[in-house]
Amino acid sequence: MNEWIQRLRSAYDGLAPRERMLVSVAGGMLSVAFAYLLVISPILNAVSQGDTRAETAQQELRAIQRLEREYLDVSRQLSSVEARIAVAPRGNLRTTLEALATQAAVKIESMEPQASPANETYKETKVEVALKSVSLDQAVTYLTGIESAPQVLSVKSLRMRKRPDKSELLDVTFTVSSFEAI
Repeated sequence: MNEWIQRLRSAYDGLAPRERMLVSVAGGMLSVAFAYLLVISPILNAVSQGDTRAETAQQELRAIQRLEREYLDVSRQLSSVEARIAVAPRGNLRTTLEALATQAAVKIESMEPQASPANETYKETKVEVALKSVSLDQAVTYLTGIESAPQVLSVKSLRMRKRPDKSELLDVTFTVSSFEAI
C-alpha cells in the first residue's frame, strides 16, 4: 500500500504546476462527490423517510381519533337503546303492528314470523310484513308509527315496488324487530 502511495506522490511531483492544479481540483471534486454519496445523501434520505413516517403517523392518528369518535357515538346510541328496552312496555309484536296499521289506515296483506339469532341479553322477535296497494303517504305514516312506538321496534329491511296496474300505489314489504330484555 505504501508503495502505491509513493508512486502516486512521485507521479504528482513530476507534474507541471498547471497539471498539479488540474489533478488537485479533480481530486477535490471526487472527494466532494464521495462525501455526498457516502455521508450527505444517506442523511437526506433518512430525513425524508422520517418526514414520510411522521406524515403516515399523523394520518393514522387522525384515523384513530375518527374511529374513537364513531365508537363513542355508537356507544351512546347503544346505551340509549338499552335504556329504552329496559323501560319499554312488553307486548305482542303482531298485535302492535296490527294496531299501528289500523291507525295508519293500512291493510296488512301478510305477517310472517322470521327466525332471529339467539342473544344472551335480549330477546328479538322478527316479523316480515307485506302491504299491497298502499299509497306512499300511507306507507310513510305506518313506518313512522312503527319507529315511534313505545315498544322498541326497528325496521330492518324495506322493499317498495310500484304496482303494475296502478302506478300511484305501492307494494311494500319490510321486516320489523322487537326487543325485550331477558
